[in-house]
Amino acid sequence: MTPIPAQVVISGCSGGGKSTLLAELQRRGHVTVAEPGRRIIAEQMRQSGDALPWGDMAAFLREALRVAATDLEEAARVTGPVFFDRGLIDAAAALQRLCQVPLSQSLGEARPYGRLVFLAPPWPEIYRADEERRHGFQEAAAEHAHLDATYRALGYDVRLLPRAGVAERADFVLEAIHRG
Repeated sequence: MTPIPAQVVISGCSGGGKSTLLAELQRRGHVTVAEPGRRIIAEQMRQSGDALPWGDMAAFLREALRVAATDLEEAARVTGPVFFDRGLIDAAAALQRLCQVPLSQSLGEARPYGRLVFLAPPWPEIYRADEERRHGFQEAAAEHAHLDATYRALGYDVRLLPRAGVAERADFVLEAIHRG
């Protein structure tokens, strides 16, 4: 029997339904960790800070690395799988793509999540910009392509989430982690 991974990251396209999927997994009794970026944006807006994607992208992404590392430390105390809405590798990949910071500099040799990673594909029918997601769909699709390539290059087993309802997506994830 394949062991169930302790840390499962759900990554991929902005606006691809990751947070909705995490809410469903939480509703089903699983431990989830909210996206670092959204939490940082909310805090920076409350403090009138500049570590925002539309302010100081590098500062925002460095803060995302810090928050994701803290999330991993806290998740290590949990028994059973923990589902992350993005995480450390997402922040490092964005620093690489947008700020030309090598992965080796921001990530080192860390491979902090279970080998199975789920990516939300670009899905224009559900994509919505909002106050915290100000970029367009084309940028979200480019982000997805870079994340897909990055996770694969780091040796992760990448599974694309189906373009389906949230219950079907949750079933897909849970079946996959139990099969290994």
